[in-house]
Amino acid sequence: MTDAPVKTRTKGAILEVTLDRPKANAIDLKTSVIMGETFRAFRDDDSLRVCILRAEGEKFFCPGWDLKAASDGDAVDGDYGVGGFGGLQELPHLNKPVICAVNGICCGGGLELALSCDLILASDNATFALPEIRSGTVADAASIKLPKRIPYHVAMDLLLTGRWFDAEEALRWGLLKEITTPEDLLPKAWALAELLASGPPLVFAAIKEVVREAEDMKFQDALNRITKRQFATVDRLYGSEDNLEGARAFAEKRDPVWKGK
Repeated sequence: MTDAPVKTRTKGAILEVTLDRPKANAIDLKTSVIMGETFRAFRDDDSLRVCILRAEGEKFFCPGWDLKAASDGDAVDGDYGVGGFGGLQELPHLNKPVICAVNGICCGGGLELALSCDLILASDNATFALPEIRSGTVADAASIKLPKRIPYHVAMDLLLTGRWFDAEEALRWGLLKEITTPEDLLPKAWALAELLASGPPLVFAAIKEVVREAEDMKFQDALNRITKRQFATVDRLYGSEDNLEGARAFAEKRDPVWKGK
Protein backbone atom coordinates (compact mmCIF):
# COMPACT_ATOMS: atom_id res chain seq x y z
CA MET A 1 0.00 0.00 0.00
CA THR A 2 1.04 3.62 -0.57
CA ASP A 3 -0.18 6.96 0.74
CA ALA A 4 0.35 8.64 -2.63
CA PRO A 5 -2.74 10.67 -3.61
CA VAL A 6 -2.39 9.61 -7.23
CA LYS A 7 -1.83 6.00 -8.25
CA THR A 8 -1.13 4.63 -11.71
CA ARG A 9 -1.07 1.28 -13.44
CA THR A 10 -0.27 0.44 -17.03
CA LYS A 11 -1.50 -2.39 -19.19
CA GLY A 12 -0.24 -2.41 -22.75
CA ALA A 13 -0.88 1.03 -24.24
CA ILE A 14 -3.38 2.04 -21.53
CA LEU A 15 -2.62 4.11 -18.44
CA GLU A 16 -5.05 4.09 -15.52
CA VAL A 17 -4.80 7.09 -13.17
CA THR A 18 -6.55 6.81 -9.81
CA LEU A 19 -7.22 9.76 -7.52
CA ASP A 20 -6.98 8.43 -3.97
CA ARG A 21 -7.29 11.03 -1.20
CA PRO A 22 -9.58 9.79 1.55
CA LYS A 23 -12.17 10.65 2.55
CA ALA A 24 -13.55 12.54 -0.43
CA ASN A 25 -10.78 12.68 -3.08
CA ALA A 26 -10.64 16.47 -2.87
CA ILE A 27 -7.70 18.03 -4.69
CA ASP A 28 -5.16 20.30 -3.00
CA LEU A 29 -2.25 22.09 -4.67
CA LYS A 30 0.20 19.23 -4.08
CA THR A 31 -2.17 16.66 -5.58
CA SER A 32 -2.91 18.88 -8.57
CA VAL A 33 0.81 19.23 -9.29
CA ILE A 34 1.26 15.44 -9.13
CA MET A 35 -1.70 14.92 -11.46
CA GLY A 36 -0.24 17.40 -13.95
CA GLU A 37 3.10 15.60 -13.93
CA THR A 38 1.30 12.27 -14.40
CA PHE A 39 -0.73 13.45 -17.38
CA ARG A 40 2.27 15.20 -18.91
CA ALA A 41 4.24 11.95 -18.72
CA PHE A 42 1.31 10.17 -20.38
CA ARG A 43 1.21 12.81 -23.13
CA ASP A 44 4.93 12.45 -23.84
CA ASP A 45 5.17 8.65 -23.74
CA ASP A 46 4.74 7.26 -27.26
CA SER A 47 4.07 3.77 -25.90
CA LEU A 48 0.86 4.96 -24.21
CA ARG A 49 -2.24 5.67 -26.31
CA VAL A 50 -5.21 6.00 -23.95
CA CYS A 51 -5.75 7.11 -20.35
CA ILE A 52 -8.50 6.21 -17.88
CA LEU A 53 -9.11 8.62 -15.01
CA ARG A 54 -10.95 7.19 -12.01
CA ALA A 55 -11.15 7.70 -8.25
CA GLU A 56 -10.91 5.32 -5.32
CA GLY A 57 -13.98 4.58 -3.23
CA GLU A 58 -17.70 4.25 -3.83
CA LYS A 59 -19.06 7.50 -2.40
CA PHE A 60 -16.90 10.17 -4.02
CA PHE A 61 -15.36 10.65 -7.43
CA CYS A 62 -14.16 14.14 -6.53
CA PRO A 63 -15.74 17.23 -4.92
CA GLY A 64 -13.08 19.46 -6.47
CA TRP A 65 -10.98 21.94 -4.53
CA ASP A 66 -9.94 20.89 -1.02
CA LEU A 67 -11.50 23.61 1.13
CA LYS A 68 -9.78 22.27 4.25
CA ALA A 69 -6.41 22.69 2.56
CA ALA A 70 -7.49 26.17 1.52
CA SER A 71 -8.35 27.04 5.12
CA ASP A 72 -4.91 25.75 6.12
CA GLY A 73 -3.14 28.03 3.65
CA ASP A 74 -3.47 26.65 0.10
CA ALA A 75 -4.13 29.70 -2.08
CA VAL A 76 -7.02 29.35 -4.52
CA ASP A 77 -4.85 31.16 -7.09
CA GLY A 78 -1.75 29.11 -6.21
CA ASP A 79 0.40 26.93 -8.46
CA TYR A 80 -1.73 24.00 -9.63
CA GLY A 81 1.05 22.60 -11.80
CA VAL A 82 1.65 22.15 -15.50
CA GLY A 83 -1.89 21.10 -16.34
CA GLY A 84 -3.80 23.56 -14.21
CA PHE A 85 -6.34 22.32 -11.68
CA GLY A 86 -6.42 18.52 -11.64
CA GLY A 87 -3.63 18.29 -14.20
CA LEU A 88 -5.85 18.17 -17.29
CA GLN A 89 -7.84 21.26 -18.09
CA GLU A 90 -4.87 23.44 -19.07
CA LEU A 91 -2.38 20.78 -20.19
CA PRO A 92 -1.22 21.83 -23.68
CA HIS A 93 -0.94 19.49 -26.67
CA LEU A 94 -2.66 16.51 -25.04
CA ASN A 95 -3.57 14.70 -28.25
CA LYS A 96 -4.51 11.31 -26.82
CA PRO A 97 -7.97 10.15 -25.67
CA VAL A 98 -8.78 10.38 -21.97
CA ILE A 99 -11.73 8.45 -20.52
CA CYS A 100 -13.28 9.45 -17.21
CA ALA A 101 -15.02 6.84 -15.03
CA VAL A 102 -17.25 8.59 -12.47
CA ASN A 103 -18.51 6.74 -9.42
CA GLY A 104 -20.38 8.67 -6.72
CA ILE A 105 -20.29 12.41 -6.04
CA CYS A 106 -18.75 14.51 -8.80
CA CYS A 107 -19.12 18.21 -8.13
CA GLY A 108 -17.38 21.55 -8.42
CA GLY A 109 -13.84 21.13 -9.65
CA GLY A 110 -14.42 17.38 -9.82
CA LEU A 111 -17.04 17.92 -12.52
CA GLU A 112 -14.69 20.36 -14.26
CA LEU A 113 -12.03 17.65 -14.18
CA ALA A 114 -14.45 15.18 -15.78
CA LEU A 115 -15.35 17.78 -18.43
CA SER A 116 -11.65 17.95 -19.32
CA CYS A 117 -11.79 14.32 -20.47
CA ASP A 118 -12.95 13.21 -23.92
CA LEU A 119 -15.44 10.54 -22.88
CA ILE A 120 -17.28 10.17 -19.57
CA LEU A 121 -18.81 6.99 -18.21
CA ALA A 122 -20.71 7.10 -14.94
CA SER A 123 -22.22 4.58 -12.56
CA ASP A 124 -25.91 4.85 -11.79
CA ASN A 125 -25.10 6.19 -8.32
CA ALA A 126 -23.19 9.19 -9.71
CA THR A 127 -24.44 12.66 -8.85
CA PHE A 128 -23.25 15.99 -10.19
CA ALA A 129 -23.37 19.68 -9.26
CA LEU A 130 -21.59 23.00 -9.59
CA PRO A 131 -22.13 24.36 -6.07
CA GLU A 132 -19.44 27.06 -6.20
CA ILE A 133 -22.05 29.81 -5.77
CA ARG A 134 -22.61 28.60 -2.21
CA SER A 135 -18.97 29.17 -1.33
CA GLY A 136 -18.85 32.60 -2.93
CA THR A 137 -16.75 31.72 -5.94
CA VAL A 138 -17.16 31.01 -9.64
CA ALA A 139 -17.01 27.64 -11.39
CA ASP A 140 -14.44 29.06 -13.77
CA ALA A 141 -13.71 26.21 -16.18
CA ALA A 142 -17.33 25.03 -16.15
CA SER A 143 -18.58 28.56 -16.92
CA ILE A 144 -16.45 28.45 -20.06
CA LYS A 145 -17.04 24.87 -21.14
CA LEU A 146 -20.56 23.93 -20.11
CA PRO A 147 -22.54 26.37 -22.32
CA LYS A 148 -20.58 25.00 -25.29
CA ARG A 149 -21.36 21.37 -24.43
CA ILE A 150 -25.07 21.48 -23.55
CA PRO A 151 -27.98 23.87 -24.22
CA TYR A 152 -27.27 27.37 -22.92
CA HIS A 153 -30.27 27.63 -20.64
CA VAL A 154 -29.57 24.24 -19.09
CA ALA A 155 -25.95 25.21 -18.45
CA MET A 156 -27.05 28.50 -16.87
CA ASP A 157 -29.56 26.67 -14.66
CA LEU A 158 -26.79 24.41 -13.34
CA LEU A 159 -24.32 27.29 -12.89
CA LEU A 160 -26.72 29.77 -11.31
CA THR A 161 -28.59 27.42 -8.97
CA GLY A 162 -25.82 24.94 -8.13
CA ARG A 163 -28.49 22.24 -8.04
CA TRP A 164 -27.69 18.52 -8.06
CA PHE A 165 -28.50 16.30 -11.04
CA ASP A 166 -28.20 12.57 -11.50
CA ALA A 167 -26.57 10.36 -14.12
CA GLU A 168 -29.78 10.02 -16.12
CA GLU A 169 -30.02 13.78 -16.55
CA ALA A 170 -26.32 14.02 -17.38
CA LEU A 171 -26.83 11.37 -20.06
CA ARG A 172 -29.90 13.17 -21.41
CA TRP A 173 -27.92 16.38 -21.92
CA GLY A 174 -25.09 14.51 -23.63
CA LEU A 175 -22.45 14.83 -20.91
CA LEU A 176 -22.11 11.06 -20.56
CA LYS A 177 -21.38 8.32 -23.06
CA GLU A 178 -22.93 5.61 -20.91
CA ILE A 179 -24.38 4.75 -17.49
CA THR A 180 -23.32 1.49 -15.85
CA THR A 181 -23.67 -0.26 -12.53
CA PRO A 182 -20.89 0.54 -10.04
CA GLU A 183 -19.52 -2.99 -10.58
CA ASP A 184 -19.41 -2.59 -14.37
CA LEU A 185 -17.96 0.92 -14.47
CA LEU A 186 -14.26 0.06 -14.53
CA PRO A 187 -14.61 -2.99 -16.84
CA LYS A 188 -16.63 -0.84 -19.26
CA ALA A 189 -14.02 1.91 -19.12
CA TRP A 190 -11.26 -0.58 -19.82
CA ALA A 191 -13.18 -2.14 -22.70
CA LEU A 192 -13.57 1.31 -24.25
CA ALA A 193 -9.90 2.09 -23.64
CA GLU A 194 -8.87 -1.16 -25.31
CA LEU A 195 -11.02 -0.32 -28.32
CA LEU A 196 -9.39 3.10 -28.63
CA ALA A 197 -5.91 1.70 -28.02
CA SER A 198 -6.41 -0.55 -31.06
CA GLY A 199 -7.27 2.46 -33.22
CA PRO A 200 -5.09 4.86 -35.23
CA PRO A 201 -3.20 7.08 -32.77
CA LEU A 202 -2.19 9.65 -35.37
CA VAL A 203 -5.81 10.07 -36.44
CA PHE A 204 -6.90 10.47 -32.82
CA ALA A 205 -4.18 13.11 -32.34
CA ALA A 206 -5.40 15.01 -35.39
CA ILE A 207 -9.01 14.83 -34.21
CA LYS A 208 -8.11 16.22 -30.78
CA GLU A 209 -6.01 19.07 -32.14
CA VAL A 210 -8.57 20.05 -34.78
CA VAL A 211 -11.48 19.97 -32.32
CA ARG A 212 -9.51 21.99 -29.76
CA GLU A 213 -8.15 24.61 -32.14
CA ALA A 214 -11.30 24.96 -34.25
CA GLU A 215 -13.48 25.77 -31.24
CA ASP A 216 -13.04 29.52 -31.72
CA MET A 217 -12.41 29.51 -35.49
CA LYS A 218 -14.75 30.05 -38.41
CA PHE A 219 -15.62 26.82 -40.21
CA GLN A 220 -13.87 27.68 -43.47
CA ASP A 221 -10.74 28.91 -41.71
CA ALA A 222 -10.47 25.65 -39.79
CA LEU A 223 -11.17 23.56 -42.87
CA ASN A 224 -8.52 25.45 -44.83
CA ARG A 225 -5.98 24.74 -42.12
CA ILE A 226 -6.78 21.03 -42.36
CA THR A 227 -6.61 20.80 -46.15
CA LYS A 228 -3.39 22.85 -46.23
CA ARG A 229 -1.87 20.66 -43.50
CA GLN A 230 -1.38 23.65 -41.19
CA PHE A 231 -2.18 21.67 -38.05
CA ALA A 232 0.94 19.84 -36.88
CA THR A 233 -0.91 16.59 -36.19
CA VAL A 234 -2.68 16.65 -39.56
CA ASP A 235 0.58 17.28 -41.37
CA ARG A 236 2.19 14.37 -39.54
CA LEU A 237 -0.79 12.11 -40.28
CA TYR A 238 -0.89 12.87 -44.01
CA GLY A 239 2.80 12.11 -44.35
CA SER A 240 2.75 8.95 -42.25
CA GLU A 241 3.03 5.23 -42.83
CA ASP A 242 -0.28 4.82 -40.99
CA ASN A 243 -2.05 6.98 -43.59
CA LEU A 244 -0.84 4.64 -46.34
CA GLU A 245 -1.58 1.59 -44.22
CA GLY A 246 -5.20 2.63 -43.84
CA ALA A 247 -5.67 2.84 -47.59
CA ARG A 248 -3.85 -0.46 -48.21
CA ALA A 249 -5.81 -2.30 -45.55
CA PHE A 250 -9.09 -1.06 -47.04
CA ALA A 251 -8.07 -2.13 -50.55
CA GLU A 252 -6.86 -5.52 -49.29
CA LYS A 253 -9.99 -6.01 -47.14
CA ARG A 254 -8.04 -6.60 -43.93
CA ASP A 255 -7.68 -4.93 -40.55
CA PRO A 256 -5.04 -2.20 -40.54
CA VAL A 257 -1.95 -2.45 -38.37
CA TRP A 258 -1.31 0.93 -36.81
CA LYS A 259 2.26 1.85 -35.89
CA GLY A 260 1.78 5.45 -34.88
CA LYS A 261 4.28 6.65 -37.45
